[in-house]
Amino acid sequence: MQDLVLVVDFGAQYAQLIARRVRETQVYSEVVPSNMPVAEMLAKKPSAVILSGGPSSVYAEGAPQIDAALFEADVPVFGICYGFQAMTQSLGGTVTKTGLSEYGGTELDVDSDSTLLTGLPERQSVWMSHGDSVTEAPDGFTVIGHTERTPVAAFENLDRKLAGVQYHPEVAHTPHGQAVLRHFLHDIAGIKPSWTFGNIIDEQVERIRAQVGDKRVLCALSGGVDSSVAAALVHKAVGDQLTCVFVDHGLLRQGEAEQVVNDYAQLTGIDVRAVDVSQRFLSELKGVTDPEEKRKIIGREFIRTFEQSARDLASEGEFHYLVQGTLYPDVVESGGGTGTANIKSHHNVGGLPEDLKFDLVEPLRTLFKDEVRAIGLELGLPESLVWRQPFPGPGLGIRIIGEVTHDRLEMLRAADAIARAELKAAGLERSVWQFPVVLLADVHSVGVQGDGRTYGHPVVLRPVSSEDAMTADWSRLPYELLSKISTRITNEVPEINRVVVDVTSKPPGTIEWE
Repeated sequence: MQDLVLVVDFGAQYAQLIARRVRETQVYSEVVPSNMPVAEMLAKKPSAVILSGGPSSVYAEGAPQIDAALFEADVPVFGICYGFQAMTQSLGGTVTKTGLSEYGGTELDVDSDSTLLTGLPERQSVWMSHGDSVTEAPDGFTVIGHTERTPVAAFENLDRKLAGVQYHPEVAHTPHGQAVLRHFLHDIAGIKPSWTFGNIIDEQVERIRAQVGDKRVLCALSGGVDSSVAAALVHKAVGDQLTCVFVDHGLLRQGEAEQVVNDYAQLTGIDVRAVDVSQRFLSELKGVTDPEEKRKIIGREFIRTFEQSARDLASEGEFHYLVQGTLYPDVVESGGGTGTANIKSHHNVGGLPEDLKFDLVEPLRTLFKDEVRAIGLELGLPESLVWRQPFPGPGLGIRIIGEVTHDRLEMLRAADAIARAELKAAGLERSVWQFPVVLLADVHSVGVQGDGRTYGHPVVLRPVSSEDAMTADWSRLPYELLSKISTRITNEVPEINRVVVDVTSKPPGTIEWE
């Protein structure tokens, strides 16, 4: 049985990032909400618990609290930022409103030898984000670090396997943060670094076989990284019991349908059937402008298409299961699994119909994108497929702001093809996580083309850099490249007369506009 670390989410911006950082130490982790009863947490038999940061003050009315029973359960616990303060308060230490806030880069001074900070510089840069401060550690704890404004910035109690820090070790702005997490997990909690991509594959193959038995399986193949890796995993588990259905819903990029159908079967040896239902999807989306409604319609029609495909293939045997490439960020953003708000319904999570005719097989549901890529390579999939830029299941349907029509799709397809071609020509495909091109279909702007007035559409370029899609920043593409893309789009797509660049990070924005 693999070790499990629970990351308790107190509303932190970085809770999912903490989970990723734990996995980078070769230890499996999951995020759970702070309102989960301690008994339920302990029932999962965690090898350690990490308490995340959060926006609250421990003194605020209704602020999330920690049940002291957690610290009596003989489970190693590590507190970060708010989790550090709530842990201190629960154990009898002192948290004070000093009026001396710390935000951003801060110098931490190491006070004594310790396991948590062993081998790290006596003065190091850390990333702070807090108003209250711990001024007195709980009994039995050794203070091992302080800053100019925070007298207790790190502590540990090795006998009880408890530790914590006021700063954020999970972010890149804390250069030695990963070492701190590793020291807690490996040296204080005593967890062996045994979670590898090979182990993930073996465990998922075993689970798939146990779930599916000798039944037939249908896979929703989009040709993207997620569904391709999910299909390869299921194929490894059950072989010819798997049939993939590629749905051409008419919302794909230029040349994409042909590429998926021709390439994937040849690369993997998996049985792939193509279904063209583009007119059906366009008909269902007619007059719809609300993004949530679009996602739900597309999700519903996906499933209905697979159900029809299963009926059409019934002469070859009945299908009982449907494979989806659902990832952990999909689940989190759809409000599932962590008690978080519903940011947007992913078509494969929030858009599923209640009367679904299949049982779902989702072998990637607890994984992040970078982990999925690594598993794809481990399974022998080619780099050209594994390193494809992510493309949303609802396709261009959520990159058209307004009603989805045939003409608007053709317009966006042409602009998107230009942007992707120029990015590739510049050799920057691998340095950009994702490059959505968004058509503002319900917006017009005045322009001048050929000495005449135009009243065309703007498009938005949205190049972003990310590790896992939970957080992202806009990619600083060379001005020359942006200029070339803009010139080509406005010259070659007559209906578009303006190109703008989105420079919003995530948060506050999401990667896709809808």
